Amino acid sequence: MTNRTAWPMVRVLRDRNAGLYLSGVVVSGFGTSALWLASGVWVKDLTGSDGLAALCMLAMWLPTLAGPLLGTLADRVRRKPLLIGVNLLLGALLLTLVGVDAPGDLWLLYAVLFVYGAAGVVHDAAESALVATAVDPSLLGDFNGLRMTANEGMKLLAPLAGAGLYAAYGGASVALLDAATFVLATGLYAVLRVREEKPARPTGTRRGRTAEGVRHLWAHPVLRPLVLAGGATMLFAGLNGAMAYAVVDGLGHSPAYAGVLYAVQGAGSVAVGLFSGTALRRLGERRFAAYGIALLAVAVALRAVPSDPLALMCGAAIGAGLPAVLIATLTSVQRETPGPLLGRVTATANTLVYTPNVVGLAAGAALVELVSHRLVLVALGVALLVTAAALLQSPARAERTASRSPSDANPA
Repeated sequence: MTNRTAWPMVRVLRDRNAGLYLSGVVVSGFGTSALWLASGVWVKDLTGSDGLAALCMLAMWLPTLAGPLLGTLADRVRRKPLLIGVNLLLGALLLTLVGVDAPGDLWLLYAVLFVYGAAGVVHDAAESALVATAVDPSLLGDFNGLRMTANEGMKLLAPLAGAGLYAAYGGASVALLDAATFVLATGLYAVLRVREEKPARPTGTRRGRTAEGVRHLWAHPVLRPLVLAGGATMLFAGLNGAMAYAVVDGLGHSPAYAGVLYAVQGAGSVAVGLFSGTALRRLGERRFAAYGIALLAVAVALRAVPSDPLALMCGAAIGAGLPAVLIATLTSVQRETPGPLLGRVTATANTLVYTPNVVGLAAGAALVELVSHRLVLVALGVALLVTAAALLQSPARAERTASRSPSDANPA
C-alpha cells in the first residue's frame, strides 16, 4: 500500500469521532451477525421447521420496506441522542429473549426481530446523517470503505462465534451477548463530540415530509443513476447468490463448501474497503461504482466454468466488485443531501438498493430448479455489464461536488 493510499486512512483512524464510530460499527455488528445466524438455528432446534427458521431473516428485513417513513424520525430529532436511545432500546429488548425456550414462545422472538429490523433502519439513517456532520467531507469515502471492511470482517468472525456460543449455552446466551454489544455501543456514541442544531419544527403532513426525501433522491442527477444501478446490481447479486449451491454441486463438493466460497467473498469485500477512499477520489462515484459492477459481471459469468481455482478467484472478485456501488451511493448521498433531509434520503436509498436483493434471492430459488445455473450465470454477467455501461453513460454533473474536494488538488 502506498503512502498516498495509506495516509487518508490514517487520518480517518486518527480522527476521534471517526474512530469511535468505527468501534461502534465493529461492536454492534458483531452482536447483530451472531444473532442473525443463531436465531435461525434457535427456531430450527425448537420446531424442526426450515420455513419457520427462514422467517427470522424475513422479520428482520421486512421493516426496510418502510425505510422512507422510518427515516423521517432521524430528521426530527438530534441524531446523537437518537442513536443512544435506539441502542438502549435494543439492548433492553433483547433481554426479553432469555425466556424463549419452547415453540409457543417464538412469537416473542419474531416480534423482537421485527422491532430490531425497524430500529436498525432508523439507526442507519441517523448514523449516516451524523457521520456526514462529524467526519471531514474529504474523508467520507475512506470512512465508508473502512465501515464496509469492519462490517464484512464481523460477518466472517461473528457467525462462528455465535454458533459456538449457541451450541455451548443456548440462544439466550447469544441474545445476552448482542444486548451487551448495544450497551457498549451506547457508551461509544455517548462520548462523541458533535455539535448539532435542534431540527426545525416539522411542517406539512407526515406523508409530505416522507415524500421530500424521495423527491430529492429522484430529481438529483448524481444520486438517481447510482441508486438505480445499485438496486439493479443487488437484484442480480441476489439471483447470483441463489445459484451458490448449484455452483458447489457443479464443482463436485458437498454443500458445506459454500462456506469456503462465502469466506473468500468476504475477504474480497474487506480488501476493497481499504482502497475505496482513494478510488473514489481518483475515479469519482459513478466510475468507481461502474468499474466495480463490471468486475462483478465478469466474475459472475465465469462462475459457470466448473473449476475450483477459478471459483475461488471469482468469489474474491465478487466480494471486491459488489461493495463498490454501495460505498459510492452512500458517500454520494452524504455529500449531496442537505442535513435536514439526510435521514430520509439515506433510508429511502437503502430501501431502493437493498430490497431488490431479497427479490433476487426469491426469484433465483425458483429459477435454479427450472434452468441450468450456468445459463443463468452467463445471463447475469451480461445484465450486469449492461448496468455498468448505463451508469457510465448516465447524464450527470461532472461530479465536481460528488467526488471532488479541496484536498484532491493536493492529496495528503
